[in-house]
Amino acid sequence: MDFSTQLNAFIAQTDQALDKYLPPATTRPARLHEAMRYSLQAGGKRLRPVLVLSAAQLFTGKKHDPLTAAVAIECVHTYSLIHDDLPCMDNDDLRRGRPTAHKQFDEATALLAGDALLTYAFDLLARHYPAEPGFALMRELADAAGSQRLIGGQMEDLLAEKKADATAGELEFIHLNKTAAMIEAALVMGGLTAQANEIELAGLRQFGRELGLTFQIVDDILDATADSATLGKTAGKDAKAGKTTFVKLHGLEGARLHAHEHTAAALAALTKLPGDTAFLRQLVEIMLVRKH
Repeated sequence: MDFSTQLNAFIAQTDQALDKYLPPATTRPARLHEAMRYSLQAGGKRLRPVLVLSAAQLFTGKKHDPLTAAVAIECVHTYSLIHDDLPCMDNDDLRRGRPTAHKQFDEATALLAGDALLTYAFDLLARHYPAEPGFALMRELADAAGSQRLIGGQMEDLLAEKKADATAGELEFIHLNKTAAMIEAALVMGGLTAQANEIELAGLRQFGRELGLTFQIVDDILDATADSATLGKTAGKDAKAGKTTFVKLHGLEGARLHAHEHTAAALAALTKLPGDTAFLRQLVEIMLVRKH
């Protein structure tokens, strides 16, 4: 199966599972469930679910179905986007090419939809997996989404706005936690569903760290160079908000150099993983040259 066919198959599996597992939009309170579905079914790259599924595929032997884990991490990712777009955060009007949740509904509904998606992710993992790997999956996702990683990275991102003396170390903390943590978690969760051992999980984590940094650096570059129609979200908002980004600290060429360095590190980490890594190798290469 070639890369595009495999990618589309992973995305289709994820979309079908999202529709299957989410409460119907008519379930009371209907407005809340409609908002949850609106945000989750807006499309997007489905990068984190794809990483769960592709990581699980590296391993042979008895496996638990990784699809539920893929849905769970996409629920957490989407909750973070809903909250990130709120007026108290980035105050954005556009996400994945259409109005953000608080624009389509209202701020309170968007806030509650994000809360519900976060909670529902752990409900899914608890109900669909036995104690192992269920506990390990919940622990991994909770750690990645917690106060020292995803949420902590978001807090530091806000604190660094319009900060004239932000350092490279502060920027790395933001990117490693706001973005890379969930990419690491997706790969590790895929490995956990396939009963990967500790050494293999550590390899997946290292690969995810480098891939996550590449992804965020390219995101910084695209925000500075692409238009809103191409991105599917508001372009130029980082500079407008005075955010600390790779482009701000290192310039466009410096950011591109860092993206290439982390891509090379991700590919090097990939060579240490078992199984057929061709799909993930191509995914890394495409991440570097993506346009949205």
